[in-house]
Amino acid sequence: MQNTSRAVIVRGCKPAVRADSRREKMKTWPGTFARDITRAIVCAGRTVGRCRAVVWAIAAVCCASLCSQSFAAPAAPSEITVGAFVLSPFVMEQDSKLSGFSVDLWTDIAARLHVPYRYQVLSDVGTLFQTMRDGQTDIAVSGLFYSAQRDREFDFSYPIMEAGLRVMVADSGETAPVSPLHSLASQLVSRTTLIWGGVALLMTILAGHVVWLVERLQTSTGERGEAYFPGVFRATYWAATTLLSQGDQPPRRWIGRVLAVLWMFLGILFVASYTAQLASTLTIEHMHGAINGPDDLSGKRVATLKGGSAVADLVNRGATVVEYPKNSQVFDALVQGDVDAVVQGSAGLDYYATHEGKGRVKMVGPEFNVNDVGFVFPINSALRKRVDGALLSMREDGTYQRIYNKWFGSP
Repeated sequence: MQNTSRAVIVRGCKPAVRADSRREKMKTWPGTFARDITRAIVCAGRTVGRCRAVVWAIAAVCCASLCSQSFAAPAAPSEITVGAFVLSPFVMEQDSKLSGFSVDLWTDIAARLHVPYRYQVLSDVGTLFQTMRDGQTDIAVSGLFYSAQRDREFDFSYPIMEAGLRVMVADSGETAPVSPLHSLASQLVSRTTLIWGGVALLMTILAGHVVWLVERLQTSTGERGEAYFPGVFRATYWAATTLLSQGDQPPRRWIGRVLAVLWMFLGILFVASYTAQLASTLTIEHMHGAINGPDDLSGKRVATLKGGSAVADLVNRGATVVEYPKNSQVFDALVQGDVDAVVQGSAGLDYYATHEGKGRVKMVGPEFNVNDVGFVFPINSALRKRVDGALLSMREDGTYQRIYNKWFGSP
């Protein structure tokens, strides 16, 4: 009976080997072992190669995903809240629609930046600044003046214009009524009266000394001239009365009387000149009123916006400041006679004087405290730089000048 050898399967890359040939194989086992090791290494290399290919494939997929995200369209920006309060001609509201110089500028800027926005109309400038402090608004566009105090809390855009403060008073079309007592008191302590009075005093003292000296030198032989005191006082009194009217005791000597005639003629010229100066001053005051510019605001009731940039200047000038939250209330107070004048930005006052207030108000005096006007942002706002870039582009392509001419006219 033929012996049947068991078949033993050896796992690996090599096919199964029968047991009865193991003895023959043992004779050549070094060569066989080397071949098995080589085949195992080759198999391992192929496996590693396949793994490396898989790794590179995964890396390529990740890279493609990242690249597609990098070049994809950016996400839509969040909506911007634009704070504003009504201040002609920067922001005006009619039928729930906003218009104005600042509104036109912002509309063009938002289109250039491709940002959605919504307006938040506040009651006054103080409320607007508070919403910016609370993070409820991203930008203020109501034509606000720059100041050192505001710079501590907010950031500013590039200026949209340069303007100063001006004084506006009521214009009734008639000459302003002037109180006689008030006019007299103001003239008595005016600089002109003090100068004329000082000159008259010096002239009177000089004339009194000359007359006394001439009278003393012309004394007859044997007579004793009047002493300096009280002689000079008597002569000065005569000079003063002669300057204003007719002296009652003329000099006794002929030389003194000649001097007295010359002094009376000089007095007539002096009084006539002062009278003409006084009449001219009173006429100008009667025609133009008591307020002709910022230097006349001391002691006057002056209206302005609550929290506006004019408040500090008016306090420094000694004016009685009356603050109103709304621009319309400021103008109504002037027209109704509740205040003597209004002080605000020249752009807004000029617009009102030539539109709603035409024939009722007028501008007086020069522009003062000239400063920049622009948009205001919360501190460290990322929006400010983008808005500045848009403003520069608008100036370069002429868009800014076109909008400016629309609201303020061609230069």
